[in-house]
Parts: sequence; C-alpha cells; structure tokens
Amino acid sequence: MSLDDVYESFELLEDWSERYRFLIELGEELAPMDDALKTEASKVKGCLSQVWVVGRREGDVMRFSADSDAHIVKGLVALVMRMFDGKSPAEIVAFDHHAVLVRLGLDKHLSPGRSNGLHSMIKRIVALAEHELASGAHA
Repeated sequence: MSLDDVYESFELLEDWSERYRFLIELGEELAPMDDALKTEASKVKGCLSQVWVVGRREGDVMRFSADSDAHIVKGLVALVMRMFDGKSPAEIVAFDHHAVLVRLGLDKHLSPGRSNGLHSMIKRIVALAEHELASGAHA
C-alpha cells in the first residue's frame, strides 16, 4: 500500500476510531523486524512505547526496518515507512513529512505522547539519511 493509498483510505473513513483501526491494520502488515536488530542503539529516543528503527543504504536508496511494541504506534511506524523507505537520502532530507501529517489530520488527532514519538521516529530516519549524505557515498 502506497502513501497515496493511505490518503485515499483516510478520506473514506468516517471517524477517528476507524482511522486508528486502519493504522493498527497498517502496523499488522509491517514486515517483521529481526529481534537481533532491536538494540539500545536502534531504539528511538522520545517515544513512550518501545520503537526501533534501523536503516541501510541499498544502491541509491535507503531501506528501513522498524517495529514497535504498541499497536497504534506500530501503525504510525508503518506510515513512516511509507513516507521514507525506498527514497534516496536527499529525498528523505527534503521530504515534507509535516504536509503528510497535516493532510491525514494526524497533526491534530494524536495525543502529545504519540505525536512526540512520531516526530522522534522521523528525526531518526532523517538523521540516518543525513549521515549517508555526509559520508559522500552515492550522494
């Protein structure tokens, strides 16, 4: 499911309880993360739930693996993966993630804790992409 599919689904859903259910379903579709990758180093700081994100470069694009121990947060992780996975480091750094959150209404409908966690996930991914850009490989 692409980010455009997420937009379309959100527009079709009538209320926020349905949208949260949809996010949970997105999280259930997330590719499993190897438990060996769930380390202190890959743990996202600033999340109330446990969230892990690792990134690696594959050619010109970044690939991410992520997971959470909380259902709705795992759905937010899946949404973040749709925003960034498979993009080049430069595209990730330039990507207007705030516009996505506004379009989906998540800027107004997440609890402060979930919102902080979501922004922490995004900051980690952008930092990984910036590191790749700074390394000069394939930049």
